[in-house]
Amino acid sequence: MITEDGIVTYATPETAWIKTTRSAACESCASKDSCDVSHHPSEEMTIIVPNTLGVKKEDRVVVGINSASMLFLSFFLYVFPIILLIIGALIGDALAPVLEMNRSALSMGFGFLLFALAFLVIRKKQGGMSQKDKYKPFLVRKKISIRS
Repeated sequence: MITEDGIVTYATPETAWIKTTRSAACESCASKDSCDVSHHPSEEMTIIVPNTLGVKKEDRVVVGINSASMLFLSFFLYVFPIILLIIGALIGDALAPVLEMNRSALSMGFGFLLFALAFLVIRKKQGGMSQKDKYKPFLVRKKISIRS
């Protein structure tokens, strides 16, 4: 599980708004500049999670996301299109002699066709995946803070 520390900025019985600061996990991510939660120039970002722990404003919490889900999403967004690009190029290369066409042109054509198809599949699946809880961050625990 990937976790981040955060502070509750607003809470209702159903939902909590958590302010987190980019950490090493964000810094090493290839998508850190295009991430939906990090469009702000500052290092802080706010995420909205179900308030399953009954947290209140200014509580310190740990927010998590399932590692397996993150790995699957990374594969689906980055590796899947490349695999289809390669498969398309191989299909084009194999069909070129049969169709008596230029191998390079047909490989490129089929490669780009399947590459575009991969993005259409991703686009179609995106809506359904974003609604599933296993792809969303959640509250792990409330941190105990000592107040003076």
